[in-house]
Amino acid sequence: MLNTMGTPLGNFLRTMRDSVQPESLGLPEHGRRRSPGLRRQDLAARAGISVEYLTRLEQGRDRNPSVEVLRALGDALCLDPAQRNHLRYLFKISRGGCVTHPQSGPPRRDVRPPVLRTLRLLEPGIAVVTNRVGDILARTSGFETVTSGTGLLDGDEPNLTRYVFTDPRAGEFFADWDDVADEQVFDLWLGSTLDSAYWLSGELAQVPEFTRRLHRHVVPRRGPLRLNHPGGPELRLLRETLELSSDGQSVVVFLPADERTAQAVEALRRPGGSLRAIS
Repeated sequence: MLNTMGTPLGNFLRTMRDSVQPESLGLPEHGRRRSPGLRRQDLAARAGISVEYLTRLEQGRDRNPSVEVLRALGDALCLDPAQRNHLRYLFKISRGGCVTHPQSGPPRRDVRPPVLRTLRLLEPGIAVVTNRVGDILARTSGFETVTSGTGLLDGDEPNLTRYVFTDPRAGEFFADWDDVADEQVFDLWLGSTLDSAYWLSGELAQVPEFTRRLHRHVVPRRGPLRLNHPGGPELRLLRETLELSSDGQSVVVFLPADERTAQAVEALRRPGGSLRAIS
């Protein structure tokens, strides 16, 4: 079962309410409180709804708020555009508009030949084909270079999400591990269905940090990716993503964010690398 506490929409509203400091909205402090952030009555007043109705939304007992209520809550919480988009998406999930029944197996792992040919054109750059659950389906020699010695590509079916939450080396490799962890769990919500989320959350259900982050719905910043390569240099990489919506996959290209990183990647690169696809 994906979530035993309310609904994704309710979880997101609670998370956003807890993240807002009353003083940032010009509201008075009310002394010590057991929970952080904005009080329900303050948010309800700002959104023009009753406290009882807001409570029902947060607890998942009401799954059909109007568009006007969603807009009012977004305004009251001062959500940015990305957070508002996620609020609307979770509204559809809560109503059942975006969800199909989970399949018995994981998402597809095959990569179409034209996509593989495109990836070859990116050699010897740093690029990878992945899906929403973090399966690494194909990669360039450059990707192998910057991840060598980290354990990410160990095994026949490497998976970034599994690696982030179960391999202790991930905390050393990703300089901003918290941000990467938020990105991985957030992407589980972005597929056309929740099949992949059911599959992977079932596999990682016993990992408390994964489950906690899955229900927080933190919209990630997706800034430069900072990697601590075992060979010594810190790498700062920008990411450009090409969505393959019909496949449920993405091509992610990593570009050096500065000259120091470009030189470090060049020093790490092995000659004669070639694309390796995993089927």
